[in-house]
Amino acid sequence: MKKNDIIELEITDITHEGSGVGRYNGMAVFVPLTAVGDKIKAHILKVNKHYAFAKCNEIITPSKYRAADRCGVFSHCGGCSLRHIQYAHEAELKQNRVTQTMRRIGKVQIDAQPIIYADSPDRYRNKALYPVGMDGEIGFYSRHSHRSVPCGDCLLHPEVFYRTGKIFTKFLKEYKISIYSEETHTGLVRHFYLRQGKKTQELMVGIVINGNCLPHSEKLIEKLQLELGENLKSVILNVNTQKTNVVLGDKNICLFGKEYIQDVLCGVKVRISPHSFYQVNHDMAELLYKKAAEYAKPCGKNILDLYCGAGTIGLSMAKESKSVIGVEIIEAAVKDAQINARENKIDNARFICGDAARAAEQLKQESILADVVILDPPRKGCEEALLKTVANDFAPERIVYVSCDVATLARDTQVLESLGYKLIEYTPVDLFPRTAHVETVALFTKGV
Repeated sequence: MKKNDIIELEITDITHEGSGVGRYNGMAVFVPLTAVGDKIKAHILKVNKHYAFAKCNEIITPSKYRAADRCGVFSHCGGCSLRHIQYAHEAELKQNRVTQTMRRIGKVQIDAQPIIYADSPDRYRNKALYPVGMDGEIGFYSRHSHRSVPCGDCLLHPEVFYRTGKIFTKFLKEYKISIYSEETHTGLVRHFYLRQGKKTQELMVGIVINGNCLPHSEKLIEKLQLELGENLKSVILNVNTQKTNVVLGDKNICLFGKEYIQDVLCGVKVRISPHSFYQVNHDMAELLYKKAAEYAKPCGKNILDLYCGAGTIGLSMAKESKSVIGVEIIEAAVKDAQINARENKIDNARFICGDAARAAEQLKQESILADVVILDPPRKGCEEALLKTVANDFAPERIVYVSCDVATLARDTQVLESLGYKLIEYTPVDLFPRTAHVETVALFTKGV
């Protein structure tokens, strides 16, 4: 097999990134946008020693799991990877992947609990970050590139995001606002940013710029107010003048309304500022936190919530708990967490700004013990030193680990089990339908 060969291939599996996998003369061939059971003609694009990459030229026999994607840019946009597959089958694939990853990397002998999945896989995202193309159109990056593809009415977003985006692009063109170029580091507008409260419907509009002001911004605000009415609560100018792929800069300028919006999650009022971490799928986050609380058994317990963000997990358990201590490195998120506690009249919670490992060491020096530790780390998982501090110094009865990457959860499972904590149960939760991502929440107990 060599580049540009056309071969017939049957797809037998799906990778963790959502590409179909078939075998040709014993070699794995990866083909995006295919489904298990597809028989295809594949055009070979690249051949390595043990595997190859291809694109699908023709579907000879479609899989029984195929579904109409209903999106005009699905094959070009880098957002969804599984929209061509029936959602029930997508959930099954994700559950199997979580189990197999935990077995392969974590040497776990138990299967995942049944996946918790969405009633509907569409219109769930409460946040969008749109790169702005040089033509002034907003969109999403194409797969494995920084080329922006206009997205139209993305089916992952509420319809109001589409209407708001049209107002913004019309404004850019009408007033001939310059667009930022990554190559030359010139031009003004870099990204367009939207957040919405699911329960409150409050909307934040953000514009990321390579500068300190947006010409004719008052005209944009007038148009947004006319279209969005009282749901428009915040218009933010985010200043990012750095030569970086990081979207948001450190400085925010409030052009209209407040510097935040509010939502309600698990009965807790939540303040969301531009830099706050907040789960993008409100309804599935409530189910995730409910499962975390089921594992934590917080009644009368001291809860230590590491990587706490705006405090949403810990605060959702605070009314049952004896106390909650949250730790987060982003100062703005800590301030939001403190305000969230105050506005919800929760007086048994406090929040510390700092690196999770250093904060854990500080709490140890204060002789603060935790009955339950909640870990909700970024994709890279937990540092081994932090896991040792949690296990050896806090020695909680239970550890509840919320993971956005099952591979790092599996790795950290081995570390925790070497420290005397046994994995009792783990459950996948599909916070990101139509994409390859899946969350997993796991329960570890001491000395079982």
